[in-house]
Parts: sequence; structure tokens; C-alpha cells
Amino acid sequence: MTDTTDTSDESTRDSSGAARRDFLKGVGAAAAVGATGLGSAQDLTEMTTLEVVDDPIGNYPYRDWEDLYREEWDWDDTARSTHSVNCTGSCSWQVYTRNGQVWREEQAGDYPRFDESLPDPNPRGCQKGACFSDYVNADQRVTHPLRRTGERGEGMWERISWDEALTEIAEEVIDAVEDEEYDAISGFTPIPAMSPVSFASGSRLVNLLGGVSHSFYDWYSDLPPGQPITWGTQTDNAESADWYNADYIIAWGSNINVTRIPDAKYFLEAGYDGAKRVGIFTDYSQTAIHCDEWIGPEPGSDTALALGMARTIVDEGLYDEAHLKEQTDMPLLVREDTGKFLRASEVSGLDVDADRPEKVFVMQDADGTLRTAPGSLGERDGQNDHSVSIELDFDPDLAVERTVDTADGDVETRSVWLNLRDELSEYTPERVNDITGVGEQTHQKIAREFAAVDRAKIIHGKGVNDWYHNDLGNRAIQLLVTLTGNLGRQGTGLDHYVGQEKIWTFKGWKNLSFPTGSVRGVPTTLWTYYHAGILENTDPDTAAKIRESIDKGWMPLYPSERDGGGRPDPRIMFVWRGNYFNQAKGNIAVEEELWPKLDLIVDINFRMDSTALNSDIVLPAASHYEKHDLSVTDMHTYVHPFTPAVEPLGESKTDWQIFRELAAKIQELAAERGSEPVDDRKFDRQIDLQSVHDDYVRDWLDDEPGALAEDKAAAEYILDHSEESNPEGADERLTFDEIEEQPRRLLEAGDHWSSDLEEGEAYTPWKDYVQDKNPWPTFTGRQQYYIDHDWFLELDEQLPTHKEAPVLQEKSEYPLGYNTPHSRWSIHSTWRDNSKMLRLQRGEPTVYLNPEDAEERGIEDGDTVRVYNDLDSVEVQAKIYPSGEPGTVRHFFSWERFQYPDRNNFNSLVPMYLKPTQLVQYPEDTGEHLHFFPNYWGPTGVNSDVRIEVEKVEEGAASLDTGSLGESAAGSASAKSGSAGSRSKTRGALDRVSDLLGGDD
Repeated sequence: MTDTTDTSDESTRDSSGAARRDFLKGVGAAAAVGATGLGSAQDLTEMTTLEVVDDPIGNYPYRDWEDLYREEWDWDDTARSTHSVNCTGSCSWQVYTRNGQVWREEQAGDYPRFDESLPDPNPRGCQKGACFSDYVNADQRVTHPLRRTGERGEGMWERISWDEALTEIAEEVIDAVEDEEYDAISGFTPIPAMSPVSFASGSRLVNLLGGVSHSFYDWYSDLPPGQPITWGTQTDNAESADWYNADYIIAWGSNINVTRIPDAKYFLEAGYDGAKRVGIFTDYSQTAIHCDEWIGPEPGSDTALALGMARTIVDEGLYDEAHLKEQTDMPLLVREDTGKFLRASEVSGLDVDADRPEKVFVMQDADGTLRTAPGSLGERDGQNDHSVSIELDFDPDLAVERTVDTADGDVETRSVWLNLRDELSEYTPERVNDITGVGEQTHQKIAREFAAVDRAKIIHGKGVNDWYHNDLGNRAIQLLVTLTGNLGRQGTGLDHYVGQEKIWTFKGWKNLSFPTGSVRGVPTTLWTYYHAGILENTDPDTAAKIRESIDKGWMPLYPSERDGGGRPDPRIMFVWRGNYFNQAKGNIAVEEELWPKLDLIVDINFRMDSTALNSDIVLPAASHYEKHDLSVTDMHTYVHPFTPAVEPLGESKTDWQIFRELAAKIQELAAERGSEPVDDRKFDRQIDLQSVHDDYVRDWLDDEPGALAEDKAAAEYILDHSEESNPEGADERLTFDEIEEQPRRLLEAGDHWSSDLEEGEAYTPWKDYVQDKNPWPTFTGRQQYYIDHDWFLELDEQLPTHKEAPVLQEKSEYPLGYNTPHSRWSIHSTWRDNSKMLRLQRGEPTVYLNPEDAEERGIEDGDTVRVYNDLDSVEVQAKIYPSGEPGTVRHFFSWERFQYPDRNNFNSLVPMYLKPTQLVQYPEDTGEHLHFFPNYWGPTGVNSDVRIEVEKVEEGAASLDTGSLGESAAGSASAKSGSAGSRSKTRGALDRVSDLLGGDD
């Protein structure tokens, strides 16, 4: 079967018979004459004569050609599986097999209902999952171990045996450990929730070797940093069924109908049930068309829009005063002289019942008496201590401005509330309109409506997170639900979904992944930034803050600095379940500076993606239909499994089997070498290569040798050791066999969730704090909008505020904004190379241009265009997109590098840059509120503050050379920006990054 389409004219006949139009007419005619017995379809269709069947049920003749149709729906066996892709879906599928092959797949429709008043959860799935079987036997499937023979990325390989591959990798690992450079071994894999056994397979070995596990949620710019800043918790969301409970929903930068396909029904049906739906998108998106109102702010202006709406709510008294007094830092006093919170330890004569009065904050009650704020960090034993309450036994004032007698003398203070009101006063309707382009009355109207309903909700998407000032945007949008008290109740909240970021079965997965309990975690953005050489080429202030954060230990960096000074380069990198090389921001520097430092890059994969093509050894992994694993998501509260529908293709093995066998090879060779245990320089442990396989398969909690040799046993281990599936003291537990039979709702919410999982209710977060009055896990014990860290004060970001992004390219030189949204046709790079999905679009990388921008540049739909800036350029097809705003080009995220003629991709135009406020530890001495923890707090990799230009590529023009601007682009750039284009021709990747980020030439 080919992928070609016959585009010949319908009226054209050939020697074999009728044209298509006449053929269709003929079928109709044949049916008519057949019914009267006056003729046959033989002449027109060349098929057997159509028979008249008077009684189709009781007297139907056997016709052998119909077996072709019947056999399509015949199968030998079924298996339950799903897809390990970071889409939030976690959809259960039935996989049908025949003769040992996947025959077809079908959405499972047996999720049990827990609330009959909510829409049926069945079925779940999308068009991508429906064709995963294409990958099982695809041409790009990796079926044997491969070793690179040419340059990285050249595509030259030789087939080797498993023993050769594992031996070569093991020798490199042993060398690194014996050289005491075990922290130069990196393991990158994203999102455990989508397949925790596969995640743990490599992480477990890396942990035993003393290597480094990389973050991913922040690296992909998925993490909303405003949430740990304000709420002290990594993303906690209602499951999507709770959308139906809302009276008012704002979809803010979350293109639900494209990126949340299995859950979109709850958004749509909420509208049928009377909820108003408002879409805030820069373009008239596929979700905007289903909203009651659409607001289209200027790209990057979300913070100003949210603060303008907040001003309306505050100025018109539409806020929930009781919520603000009890649940937030608004009543807390702030010193005017230092900008710091007033501490109880500073106030003369204030009675403080706390071990750490310097971390207890101060309010004023309605009688004008200073009182300590209950639940402050100084009263608690760490961030998540619930032994004290934030419940008030007095009525605090919100609007306080007074002099306080302190050990430093009289100090002027003002409450956070008054400071916030001052900040909001800057966002007049006129200014908001000027920044955002949104009408002066429009944003005020939406704010009033949002504040007036009983249950309002914001669905927050990645679109806001892609900007340099994403933390300010998050905090400003969060402020809207806080001001209106829309937290901790069904149908309320701010739900942020970007990938399956949060795992339900946390403790079982954690213990499986990191058996030693001693973990070297690193923020991938910082690691890449440093080792790709970008730090030396950024602006001096940012570079100084990055170095300070590293030197103070706020953000870890590996390999660690050695006693004699200096820091080794990374040596070995394992990548599995992800496509690091394709998704890397600043990928020019990654390719030219970071990649050459690595002695060995190993990719474990079932297909040849961009990372595999740029690796040294590729090991064939089992596909999603060939292994045992689990799947969960915060979009719903069910757990269901992967089970092997067919045997792994060729010589491929499951991730767990691959890393287990690598551990065995390391142990075998270490024994032959007589490798001695190596003392870990950071943790109180030894790295013993002669026992690494035994340790890999041992159940460390029960000290049972060999218990975890198989994937299914590892999956059972996760279920057995997680509160959600095996609650302590409960009679009921979930087993693998039960969830294979049918998806099961989890039994309990572990302590990393902020509400209980209640029978008959959709999960909704924050009840621990709002209803149970436990302290929020922040410095103040409250939702904290004022951050008095020195860096926040220095940068004037102690409160959410709108700020313009750094200028990476001048608008006069590069007049178009550049946006890389997620696509309907792939999940990151998975399915980007799938022929069925390519047929539903243009089949090649495409940029979307507003008609005005295209006309100005002489570009028509379907033209090949060059998209370029100071960093690099890419050639793509142009699509005219009237739904997009003028001045912005969209280039869908995740096309593989090999799908472009010049082997660049969407990220080649994006530098890597860090925001210093995301490098802090807070409080600075202990970090009990903000501290580095993988995928909780760390610098995000952002990519939307980029400007570009587009020009038509004349027919026959040569493509650009990889790694620098070619002559045509350089000439064009020179014409538009003076010497920029010609300069880029001769300067390397780091020089081009230096130009953008403000470093010296």
C-alpha cells in the first residue's frame, strides 16, 4: 500500500473502465436496475452481479468476498494497554491481536463512574492513540542494537550484538566510576506518571552508580514557577471532571480542544449545563471557537491583563475579604525601610510562642493591636508541618499603615494589601488597553462576572509559561482566584495542565527509582546552560547571579566542583522515553558545545528520533504494546496498565530489561577487573560496581534478593508501596491484575496532594488549607504574593507586576514574534513521523502567517519560506492563517530535525536564557519554602521572547548550510539589520548567542 493520492481529473477515462464520477453514478444505477431485475452492474464495476436478497435476516446467501470485511473485525486475543506519551491523557485502550500481530486498537469504555451527576468518563482517547499500532511495525522502528560509524547525526550505523553494546557501555561506566567521575554520568527521561516502571528502569541504575538524574518539567517550560512561589506546592490541579462543577471557566492559554482532547468533553458539557466559558488566547484558536467570549491580548501581555482584572475586583469591592484575611499574606506588615516582612522578633514587647520568632510574621487586629500571624514558618517544624493552624481567633485589618517600635527604633510599616493596591493602581483601563490591546470595558466586564459567580475556575496552559517573565504571569493569574476566594471547593481553582506532570503513586515510584535514598538531582536548564558554554556569553548581571546561586548551593550543578578547583565535563548521557536533543532550547550551542564534551551518548528507543540519530549507541526498546507498566495522570483519578499485547519486535527489550542487563554486565566486568568500592564524595555510601546488578533486582524495603527482576514485579512494587493504591490500615488495595481487568479509581490521595480523595466527588485541590485550616507550605503559612527575598526586592518583583521581556532581537530588525505552540497532530515529537498524522496536515514543517504579514512579504500559501534571526534559520512551508494575529508567526513545536532540509528545527531560532529569580533559595538560610527539588523549583527553559523575520525562498534557491546563516539569508538579514547578517555568517554558535544575550564579543 502506498501513500500516494491520485489527483487526475474526475472526468478522465483510461482503458480499464469508467471515470470515478461515472463509476459512482454506475453503482447507483446498478442498484436501481438490480432491484427490478432488468440489468447488472457487471459492465460498470467489473464485480460479480449484485444479488437481490428478499430476506436479509432469514435467507442471506454466502458470498465469499464479504469475508474480507468480516476478517477485519476478527481477532485472536486482546490486551489492555496505553501510550507512554506526555499528553495528560492516560487513556486506557484495548489492543486486538491476530497471528501475533497488533490488528487494531480501540478506546476502552469501562472506566467506573464515581459521580452520576458528572458526564460519563468513557471513553478516553484521540486520533493519535488510535494509530499507535503503526509504530509497532514501522520502518523507523529500531529492532537491533546499533553503533554509530560516522559522525553524530550523519546517520551511519552498524548492527552489533547485545553483548557488544552492553560491554561497550559498561566499560565506559566503569571507567567513569573508577575515575571518581560518577557524577559525570547523566540520565535524562521525562514524566514518571506516563510509565513509572520505564522511568525507574534507568533512574534506578543511575542512582546506584552515583550518577545524576535530570529534571524535565522545568526544562520543557511546563512548570509554572508562580505556583511554588505563591502556594509552596508543585502543580496541584482538579481532575478534569471537576470542570463540570464550575459556573464560570476561563481557559487562559490552554488550547483544550487541541492539547486535552480526552478531557475536552467536560469543558464543552459545562457550557451545556450553563457555565460561561471565556477563552484568552492570542489567536482565534480551536478552543476559542467554542467559548462564549474570546479575548485576544497581545502576546506576552497576560500579566498586565490579569492585573487589570484584579484592579477591577479590588476597586469595586468584589473580593472575598474573609478569605484574604485568613488564607493569604495580605494582612502581614512590611517594613518600609527594608522592604522585608516585619518579624515578630523585631517588635518590642510582642509575645511570641515560637522557637524561631525571626520567622514569625505580624498582623494588626481590628483594635489596633499587633498580633503574631498563626501558622508562620517559625511556629512549624518545616514546610509541611500541620501541627498548627492558620485559623484566626481575631479579626485582622487588611489596610494597615503604622509606625512600629522595634529594636532598630521606630519603623514605618504597611500591609501587603496596601502594597498590592498601590501596584494595582498602575493598571488603569487605559494602560491595560495600551499594553494588551484588550478593550477597556472588556477586561473589566470579565473580571466582574468572574467575581460574581459562586464557583469560578481558570484552566491555565503552557502558553503563559513560555515567556521570560512566566513567574510574574503565573502569580498575576493566580491572584484572580485568590481575590475571589475561588479555592478549595468543587468547581473552583486554577488548574494548570501541561503533560502528566504529577504522579499519584509517588512513594512506590520514588523508592523504585532511587533505592539508595541519596539522589543527585540537577535542573536540566542550568546544567545545559552551563555545559553548553552559554554562561560565559550572557549578560554580566545574570551570569553573576547564576554563579552566586551555584556557589551558595541554592541550585546544584554536576559534575561537582573538585577540591582543587575546576569542574569535570559530563562524560556519559543516557536518554530514554524522551527526545532531549530535539526539544533543547539553545540547540545550536547544545550541538556545537555540549554534545562534543560527552564521550558516550546512549539512546534507548523504539524509533529513530533526533536524539537517537545523534547518539553513539542506540538500544532497541519495546514499544508501548510490548511491556508491563502503569499509567496515571492528574487529569483523572484512575490507574490502568500497559500489558504486552505482542512480543517485542526483533531484538528489542523492555526498558527495565535493558537496564537490568546493563547492570549485570557492569557487575560482571567489574568483578573481572577487581573494581573496588568507591566512596561517594557527597553521600554516606559506597558505589560498589561488583554488586550493582544484585542491588538493582533486590527489593530494598523488604531486603528480598531478586524480587524485582521483571517489569510486572516492578509495577506491583509501585502499587504495593503507594498510599494511593495500598492505603495504610485499609482492607482494600489495588493489584496489577485488577487494573488489567478494568481501570480502577485510586483509593486515597497521598500526602503530596492538598486534598483527600473523596468518594463520589471529583478531586479538587487546596482543601487541606482552605477547609482544614492547615498552613500553606510557604514561608508565611499563607498564599504568599509578597516575596521579600533580596533578589526579588532588587528586581522590583516582590509583588506580581508586568515587565517587558529582555530584548533579544530588535523589533526594527526582526519585526515578527515567534511562537511554538503544541500541535493537534503529535505529542511532542511522537507521531510527528507518522504517515496517518502527516496526511491530516501538510506533511512537512509549516509556519502559520497572518495574511497581512504574508502579503507584505509577497508570500502565498504553500510557498517555501526562510524563517531566521541572529541565531540561525530554517526552511519551511508557509500556511496562511487568518485566525492568527498580525505580527506573530507560529511554528508548531516538536517537528523532528531530520524533517527539515537543513537539519535545523523550530528550536534553532531560540536561545537559552535563565531568569535569576528562579535560582533562589527562600528563606535564604534554609529554603523551606523555595528550594531546588527536581520538577518542583528550578529555572525554566523558556522560548517565546524571540523575534524573527520571514522571506520567500525563490524556486531553486539552495538551502542554508547547517550551523550558520547562508549567503541568501545573510544578504537578506544585512539589508534589514545592517551588519547583523554578514556578521552571523562568520561567527560561531556561542558568538551568536553572545550577541543575543549581551555578552562581550
